[in-house]
Amino acid sequence: MKKDQPLTRRRALIAGAAVLGAAGAAGTARVLTAEPAAKPVRSARAVSGPPAGRALKPSAYRLQPMTGFGPPHSAPRRTAVRHEPILSVSGRGRRMVLTFDDGPDPRYTPHILRTLRKYDVRAMFFVCGEMAVDNKDLLSEMADDGHIVGNHTWTHPLLTKLSRSAIHSEIERTCEVIDDAYGEPPVWFRAPYGAWNRATFQIGAELGMEPLAWTVDTLDWKTPGTGTIVDRVESGAAPGVVVLSHDAGGDRSQSVRALRRYLPQLLDSGYHITVPRRKFL
Repeated sequence: MKKDQPLTRRRALIAGAAVLGAAGAAGTARVLTAEPAAKPVRSARAVSGPPAGRALKPSAYRLQPMTGFGPPHSAPRRTAVRHEPILSVSGRGRRMVLTFDDGPDPRYTPHILRTLRKYDVRAMFFVCGEMAVDNKDLLSEMADDGHIVGNHTWTHPLLTKLSRSAIHSEIERTCEVIDDAYGEPPVWFRAPYGAWNRATFQIGAELGMEPLAWTVDTLDWKTPGTGTIVDRVESGAAPGVVVLSHDAGGDRSQSVRALRRYLPQLLDSGYHITVPRRKFL
């Protein structure tokens, strides 16, 4: 019996080691498969629109393209203050941007949205707060269809004649309405009549927006005739062009009919109608 004791002791030690080894392996498995702990959270060329008071001089800010396409970085920096608005967009291919100002208007905007939806095209709508606040359903529809909604002030005033506080109020109030109805604050801003000054650029940047003007002005607010509007868009078509039209501010039936004509023709000609994305540097 004494000869068997060392063998019995060795067997007991081996069995104990096996148990400890299994427990250690199980613990290791739990460490490898467990969810990682959450990290602590650290606290305008010629001015557009009906004249305001007196006729404005042609914009002095018609320079070269200053933006591009592509997804923004994950951590955008504070919006820089520009000294002139963006006039056109850069990017590969025959890209164009269609923009509509002064709305939304329940008489004309729905027709424009239906035409854009028919051709699966995205556009930009620079809305006025006093129009948007009574037509939030149209802003929601724009969001659902993938359009971009920009800020065009509250009452469409000539900003260069306002005080800094008044400019801020005009722009900020519209930002709030857009955020509420569209689902996110605007990142693009357009001054009424294409009238920009230092204060408009600064306040727009403070509110996180880039200033966008246009390349081709259809002058549709003058109701020149559907054919004339179509001709202006088609003759001005080129890569990077931003087209200015209106969906409110008067009788926009010509603008509605013109879109139905020139949009399919642009697409058939190989143009890609798109919207710009913010380019954070």
